[in-house]
Amino acid sequence: MELTEAMRTTGTCRRYLSDPVPDEVFRKAFDVARFGPQGGNRQPVRWIVVREQARKQALADLYLPMWDAYFAGITGGTVAVGALPKTVQDADFFARHLAEVPAIVVVCAAVDGLHPTDHELGRLSVVGGASIYPTVQNLCLTLRDQGVATAVTTLLCAEEPKVRELLEIPEGYITAAHIAVGYPERPFPKKLTRDPVDQIVALETFTQPMFDATLSPAL
Repeated sequence: MELTEAMRTTGTCRRYLSDPVPDEVFRKAFDVARFGPQGGNRQPVRWIVVREQARKQALADLYLPMWDAYFAGITGGTVAVGALPKTVQDADFFARHLAEVPAIVVVCAAVDGLHPTDHELGRLSVVGGASIYPTVQNLCLTLRDQGVATAVTTLLCAEEPKVRELLEIPEGYITAAHIAVGYPERPFPKKLTRDPVDQIVALETFTQPMFDATLSPAL
């Protein structure tokens, strides 16, 4: 698949077929994913592929209360997601059928392989993720190239102690995301909807647009 097409059509899939994803598909995806950029080439990311039904159900049982609280915030107007009603409905379906997804990939990272340079700024620290999430995106893109869909979620990270026990994750590793993996029930999107370039890119200062809004292509 052409790279730009993969980037423009790797959306979040929330409905999957029951067909298993073969080992060779996973192997190719992980082989490519490991080349994602990371600080100091420390390679902190480790993956756990969960296929066994009881473990998937245990993860789903931990996930659903987290989703229910988030969903209540969306429907109650206290959580703004900028999502269309159908998207929210699909996300609710996903949460209630998570255990049926062919595989859940748990993304782990070695704490000593991260170097967060922003932890003393008095705000949310995010820099450590720069050594994790590019690799995650590589995985999603390589799976997309093979016709396999994904959904990345971080809600379950709040239950890290229980996930750690369930999956025997050693001390010194954190959970950074959980990825549903499987063949999509519906066709991949032709294109994803995103803000136009002129709204998200500035030149020299934050308030100075770099591009003319009249030249932005249609979404």
